[in-house]
Parts: sequence; C-alpha cells; structure tokens
Amino acid sequence: MAANIIDGKAIAEDVRAGVERAVSILPKAPTLAVVLVGDNAASQVYVRNKVRQTEEAGMVSIRRHLPADATQFEVENLISDLNADPDVDGILLQLPLPRHLHEAAAIEKIDPAKDVDGLTETNAGRLALGKPGLVPCTPSGCVILAKRALGENLSGKHCVVIGRSILVGKPAALLFLAENCTVTIAHSRTTDLAAVCRQADILVPAVGRPGLVTGDMVKPGAALIDVGINRVPAPEKGKGKTRLVGDADYSGCAAVAGHITPVPGGVGPMTIACLLRNTVLAACARRGWDVPEGL
Repeated sequence: MAANIIDGKAIAEDVRAGVERAVSILPKAPTLAVVLVGDNAASQVYVRNKVRQTEEAGMVSIRRHLPADATQFEVENLISDLNADPDVDGILLQLPLPRHLHEAAAIEKIDPAKDVDGLTETNAGRLALGKPGLVPCTPSGCVILAKRALGENLSGKHCVVIGRSILVGKPAALLFLAENCTVTIAHSRTTDLAAVCRQADILVPAVGRPGLVTGDMVKPGAALIDVGINRVPAPEKGKGKTRLVGDADYSGCAAVAGHITPVPGGVGPMTIACLLRNTVLAACARRGWDVPEGL
C-alpha cells in the first residue's frame, strides 16, 4: 500500500492564511528585513520568494543587498542599524554568506527579539531550556507536517532525526521532545543506522545525502518527513540537467511508510510559511500585542 503524500504546499498555504488573518487584525503591519550579501543565484531566488510572500501576507518587506566583497564590519553594521530601527520586527540574514565572512559572528549581531530564523545563541538556549523564543523555521515546519499526518497529539511517538546540525537536526529534536516524543538523534557515527531508523514512528532525515534512507530502513506505517534537498543528474531531461531529490529514496520508502513528504513540495514550502509566522510572533512580543488566535 502506497504512503499518503504529505502535501507541504497545501499545508504551507494554510499557515500563510493564518498569518494573513493575524496581520489583518494587528494594529500595524509587521516588518521583515532580509539581508543578502553577494550574488549567489539560489540565495537571490530564495530572497525574492521571501519578499513576495511577505508582501502577499500584508506585511512590510525591506531588502538590503551588500556586494560580495562586503567586509565583516559592513555586514554587522547593517544588522546593527536594523536592530536599532523601531519599525523592523524581524531580521533574516540569508545564508550562506561569502566564504570570507564569519557567519556565526554575523548571526550573533542580530537582536534575539528580531531573530526570526531562531539561530542566535539566546533563542537556541531558550529552545533547549523549554522557554519561549523564536524557533528555527524548517524544524517548526517539520513538526507541523508530522501533526497533519499523525494528528495533533504526538505524545509517545518515537522520532528519529538523522543529522545534528544547528539549523535543523538539533532544534528539530528539541521541538519533537517538547511534543512529548521519545527522540533519537542519529548521525554519521551511528552504529547500524538502519536498525535505529526502523524504530521510528516519525523519521526525519536532514543530512543532505540523496538516497540515504531506503525502504528497508523505514518502519511500516511511519511518517517520513524528508528535509533533504539535493540536486542530482537528470539525463532524461537533457544533457547537463538536474532534478531535486530528498535524503530518502522516495519510491522505495513510499511503498513502506504510512505518510511521506515529497521533494520538492514537502518541507520546503513550510520554511517560508514559518518564517512569516515567526515575524508576526516577533512583532507581537516586541510591541506587547496579544498573539491572534489561530496563528
């Protein structure tokens, strides 16, 4: 029996609709500032999408673009200016930065109250301690997708996260733990990864290795939330063409799993939707507004 497809596009539309309703009743439209350094083609596409969806949700979008040879001082000075701007509710530093720049230092310059990517040490620490704060967008989306597949109550489910990055793996594990899941973090040094994965009611591969998870690694009926986004050759499309795939062998895993996210169209759309949601939450916290119901 084939797995149920978890439609990330449709679920992201629901989240964005909630954001739009929230924005419509707030005293003032929240403002999101996106900082892009350099001319990375993929980053430019991501920024355009974020700007467009921010404005479609009724919020104000500010775009700041620095050249690829910008200095660390110039990047951090821009972030400091946005921190000081009372009209800016959220700041997103588009990653990756050019290689000569120190990403972690730049991220730490962001005011935690405006850190809509949830990457500062303050917000990471709050997540680890179970305190309120802004949470990374992709892991938030993973939890929402799992709930849509399995129901709002994830208590007691065994969640296996493959990957221990600060961007996805670790925060995803903490978020599922907060949902009262039993959580295992697996990684490149895990002994018998397949056996660990087969224990999972919720399997979240997030390592950037195409085809890492095969059908024999999936527990029958499990929910597979595939975070991986990888480009692989697609000669059937023409010479030099590529296609996007996840970390899971989709066809093999879909034959065993109960629910599965496609790539593309699964976790990806949720990331921007959760970014918009975080911007509204940041605005409410900063300005002392009540968080609208249904957000």
